[in-house]
Amino acid sequence: MSNRLSPLDSEHRRLGAKITPFGGWEMPLNYAEGTIAEHLSCRQDAVVFDVSHLGTVRVSGPDAHRRLQETLTNDLDKIRPGRAQYTHLLDDSDGSVLDDIIVWWRPDGETFDVMPNASNTDRVVAAVGGSDITAERAVLAVQGPKFADHLARVMPEAASVGRNDVEVLDWRGITCTVAGTGYTGERGVEISIPSASAAELWRALLDTGIAPAGLGARDTLRLEAGLPLHGHELGAGITPLQAGLDWVVAWKKPTFRGRRALEIEKEKGPSRRLRGIATEGRRPPRADCPVRLDGVEIGSITSGNFSPILGHGIALAFLSPDVEQGSRVSVDLRGTELPGQVVPLPFVSKS
Repeated sequence: MSNRLSPLDSEHRRLGAKITPFGGWEMPLNYAEGTIAEHLSCRQDAVVFDVSHLGTVRVSGPDAHRRLQETLTNDLDKIRPGRAQYTHLLDDSDGSVLDDIIVWWRPDGETFDVMPNASNTDRVVAAVGGSDITAERAVLAVQGPKFADHLARVMPEAASVGRNDVEVLDWRGITCTVAGTGYTGERGVEISIPSASAAELWRALLDTGIAPAGLGARDTLRLEAGLPLHGHELGAGITPLQAGLDWVVAWKKPTFRGRRALEIEKEKGPSRRLRGIATEGRRPPRADCPVRLDGVEIGSITSGNFSPILGHGIALAFLSPDVEQGSRVSVDLRGTELPGQVVPLPFVSKS
């Protein structure tokens, strides 16, 4: 079975993007300037990502709120229509994270756009119902400290959408949904637009001088921001408590999938916790490398890379829960011991 193509696939190829398979899709890894240049553009100015590989499951009707509330970990009653919320879908047997999700509660009050990771859409539909409308739209993420300056020249109302707000806007007669969400640690929005109109918006944004950015920069940016990636810091055998995402679990709700398993883990205490490690020098730590303290293995890297902002390696790792902040550790990088230190997250704060 061939990988799916974004509605913007021809635009990426026209720009000479390096295309890579990701979650069942063909998506741009980077463009001519390269990942580091795209990363720095996002931290210093703004970029636009094509994130159409994310799923959109539309759940609507008078029982939509109840279905989501009884299934997902977070509490929808903490927000209101016209807002977005980060939440988890758990495995009922062990409380591990089947997917981490952003829910866009549309302003009409009875419609929710549930945004799963690329390969998890079918799993989310099975859990909460609804309709998979991924093929009907593209999603563009405009991110960076100057995102509003660029966006105001194309879609002025979208430039003023606040953090975690969700608005339905008209752009050149096209209905778009804009949410103040993103995955870079920077300010910005994500715009859902009908597939047939995606290229028009993409080109209009590039005409403002904003740089396109691919999955490579998206990964280094989220790593600097200490944000988890499904399949690395979240996934089979990994619970929200281990990942340090206790705040996503609404314990006051009477029910959600995986609740009992999490209650047991909470009583015992997690056997490992996600921590940040800063390493010395430019050589990046990599996933699955063992981490040692005083020669004793205490965990392993889940994601690692070179930080363009800090100028040295950074990593996320699951470590023994008793490892203290500031501990000097080493990362076994294919037989080479890379010195490092356990540090607070995020590695880089918002500009």
